[in-house]
Amino acid sequence: METLLLDSDDVDSNARMSEVIDAVEAAFAAFERGDTQMPAKSYIDLPQYNGDFRSMPAYLETADWDAAGLKWVNVHPDNPRDHDLPTVLGTMIYSDPETAFPLAIMDGTELTMKRTGAAAAVATDYLAIDDAATLGIVGAGVQSYTQLEAISQVRPIEEVIVSDLDDERIERFIDTFGDEFDVREGSISEAGHCDVLSTVTPVEEPIVGLEDVGDRTHVNAIGADAAGKHELTDDLLEAATIVIDDYEQCTHSGEINVPWSAGVLTDEDIHAEIGEVVVGTTAGRTDETGVTVFDSTGLAIQDVAAARVTYENARANDAGYDFGMIDPGR
Repeated sequence: METLLLDSDDVDSNARMSEVIDAVEAAFAAFERGDTQMPAKSYIDLPQYNGDFRSMPAYLETADWDAAGLKWVNVHPDNPRDHDLPTVLGTMIYSDPETAFPLAIMDGTELTMKRTGAAAAVATDYLAIDDAATLGIVGAGVQSYTQLEAISQVRPIEEVIVSDLDDERIERFIDTFGDEFDVREGSISEAGHCDVLSTVTPVEEPIVGLEDVGDRTHVNAIGADAAGKHELTDDLLEAATIVIDDYEQCTHSGEINVPWSAGVLTDEDIHAEIGEVVVGTTAGRTDETGVTVFDSTGLAIQDVAAARVTYENARANDAGYDFGMIDPGR
């Protein structure tokens, strides 16, 4: 038995977005039903290198399949300047739960982008208006691409307004999607008045206020992934119906972490975890719902679910490179 090695191109071509969305939705449901094991994300801080490592293990079980894996990921902000490497690198180990055999080792960076887009799509499907046709994006970095790729799978998106301080990023985004969608540059407020808004920035001072969104806009707040990060103003969060992916992560390092720590938001202001909405124990959007916000911190079960899709498709397509990492005779 051999282990499959999958690079970023292999992950990109085999992590089919529609299937990843379904898998992530199933993972959220499994989490709500208690059919997952997901220890808290652990950190190794390396101040001498201005970086850190994070380990994200998980196991989940659905009615049709189970899966296990570990994502080993870092954040090293000096990498692009000093080493010509990305700030974030990720490696995913996907294992057979029955035997613990490492079925695949794959690029975790591309996988993270796919599952993050898929999570936003699941939230959009339950929280956005049914006929949402416009999507605003604030922040045109790498994460913005899978936001559009995924959300357009669950809503009939026609027009996209993208806002970013970097003109080159906006040009690249428009060049990528201009043949498929009506894409144009706009202000934060123009993006926010779309039916759906995804914010994918690393800011610590909020940049999207209540006046910047429509009366029934659904917001996917993606950028906050550490304590102190905060894309949406307190008045917007206070006015919105807030759905989170995980209580512990979101109150520690998600979009709500700053106002929750300050006591501006309390547990009473959290409508539900997304798993509750998926399984139907808590309502998503109703006719009376106004602005909604999905606070997405990213869960290890999403990575494992996406890795399973990637591995199964790669095997079916003879993709990747097999190697004998383990001697079965020992």
